[in-house]
Amino acid sequence: MRARFSPLHVTRTCVALFFGLLAACSPSQQMSSGAPEMNGPADQGIVATRQDGNRELGREVFRFETFGNEGFWTDGVRLPAGMAAARVTPMQALQLGLQVDVDAIDPATQRALAQQLKDDPTGKTSALLNDPAVTTALVGANAVVGFSARNGKVGATCALCHTMSDQSVFNLPGAGSIGHRRDGMANHGLNMGRILATGANSRALYPMLQLALRANHGKSLGRAPEGLTEHSTEAEVDAYFSNPAFYPVGMFDDTFDGNGDPMHNTPLFRQDLAAPFGSEGAIARLDNFGNLVYTSLFDLTMLTTPGGRALVHKLAGAAGDEMVNNYVQILSETGVRGYPFVTAAPHPMPGTEDAPLGVRVDNDKLLAMNAYLASLQAPRGAPINAAVAMRGRETFRSAGCTTCHNVSQGVRVPSTVHPMAEVFPGDNPVVLAQRMPPLTPVMNTTASFFDDKMAVFNASIRGEKRGVTMPLLLDLARKPVFLHDNSAPSLDALLDGSRGASAPHPFYLTDARRRSDVIAYLRSLDTNSR
Repeated sequence: MRARFSPLHVTRTCVALFFGLLAACSPSQQMSSGAPEMNGPADQGIVATRQDGNRELGREVFRFETFGNEGFWTDGVRLPAGMAAARVTPMQALQLGLQVDVDAIDPATQRALAQQLKDDPTGKTSALLNDPAVTTALVGANAVVGFSARNGKVGATCALCHTMSDQSVFNLPGAGSIGHRRDGMANHGLNMGRILATGANSRALYPMLQLALRANHGKSLGRAPEGLTEHSTEAEVDAYFSNPAFYPVGMFDDTFDGNGDPMHNTPLFRQDLAAPFGSEGAIARLDNFGNLVYTSLFDLTMLTTPGGRALVHKLAGAAGDEMVNNYVQILSETGVRGYPFVTAAPHPMPGTEDAPLGVRVDNDKLLAMNAYLASLQAPRGAPINAAVAMRGRETFRSAGCTTCHNVSQGVRVPSTVHPMAEVFPGDNPVVLAQRMPPLTPVMNTTASFFDDKMAVFNASIRGEKRGVTMPLLLDLARKPVFLHDNSAPSLDALLDGSRGASAPHPFYLTDARRRSDVIAYLRSLDTNSR
C-alpha cells in the first residue's frame, strides 16, 4: 500500500452518471470530410416517459434530503468525527473542492468574512477561513453544499457533486468557492477520495473500494496495482482514497461492485434532455436513477439486506456474496450498529429498475426532484467569433460527428447505447465470469481503465448492450478533462489523432485549424445553439 495521505474533509454525493463527456463521433478513426451532412443520427432512440412532481419540493430534495443517510455518514463512516480529529478548516475544505453557500451564512459572519477577504484576497490570513470551529458551524448551518445537518448528525445529498457556487465571495481556482448556489453544474474540482478518507471509519465504505476477493483468485480491477481486502487497515483504505493516481480529482466511484472504477462528475441540469442515465445506460428513468443512489450509494449498508444481497448476487455471483459477507464482518468489527439507515418502503416489484434492492424511498420526492432537475438551465456557452462558430459547426456536421451527436443542444441527446467496440476499438475483454442472460459476462480489457465502469454494471441489466451512452454537450468550456475515465486531458487531446486508432473515442481531426474551430464551437454550445 502507498503511504497514507493526510485526509481532509467530508462526505459524498450523488452519483452522477452519464458518459464522461464529449466528442465528435464518426464511425471511422479519422473523421471523414466526405460524410453526409446531418443534424444528428437517424436513430434517436426511445426515452421512457418522465413524471414530474412539485419543482419547489424538488429543489429541497436535491439540496437537503437524506432519507436518513446521516446515520450512515455520522455513525458508520463517522465523517464528522474524522473532520473534528483532522481539525479541518474552511480553507482546507475549499481546497478539496467543496462549495459554500453564502446565503446560508448569517449576516454578521458574511460582513466579517467580506472584510477579511478585502484585507487579504487570498484568504490565507482570514481568521474565519482558517478556524476549524467555523467549519463545524458552516456544516451545521447547511452552508457546505452537499451536506445536510439534522438532529445533530450530517448526511449527504445530490448537491455535493452537482452544484457549484457563483464564486462571488471567494474562489480557489480549480477547487472550491464561496457564493450563491448554481445547482446542476458538475463539480470538476471535487477531491472525493480525500473527502471519503477523512471519515474516522472509512472501512465502512468497503463495497466501494478496489477489492481483491478470493472468488476472483485475488485479482483486482482498478487503477491501483493491487486490491484491498477485508483485513486492510483504516490507514490502507485512507491511502487508497487519498491517492489521486487511484482516485483522481473530479471523479466519484458510483458503483458498489468491489472494483476501482471512479468516473468523472457530470452535470444534472436539463435532465429532460438526458437519458438513459449512467454512462453505461443502465437506468432508463430519472426517478429510478435517484432511487438507486439513495438506496445504495448513500447508505452502502443497504447491500446487507435481503434485497441488496439478491442484487449483488445477480450481478456478481460468488464474488458479490463474498463482498457482502466481508462487509457485514467489517461493520461488526468497527462497531457499526442499527443499520440500514435509509428510510425506504418495500416495493411490489423487487429487483426491477424501480426498486433494484427491493425498496424505494418516497416516490413523491423522487418525482419532485425530476421536475427540479429538468428545469435547471444549462450555463451559457463561451463567447465565440461568428466565423469560427460557422466553420466549427459545419466541420462538426461534415466530419461525421452527427453520426452520434445532435447539432442542436436544445433537444434531447440520442438515447441509444453504443456498443463498446464501436466507441473503443481497443476493447479486447477477457471474460472474468459468466452471468445469466440478458446480462453480459463480466468482462475487462486489462490494458485500459475505459471499460472498468462497464465490467459489472452495464446496460445489459435492462436487456441493452454493454457500451456507452451519449453525454450532454453543454458547459464544456468549464470541463478540464474528457471521457468518463479522464483519459483525454483536453478537447485538443481528445480530437488529436496522436491518441491512436485503438484509443477510446478515436474520432479525430488531423487538420489543426479544423480541430481548433471544432473545439471553439464545442466550448460555445448551449441550449440555444442550433
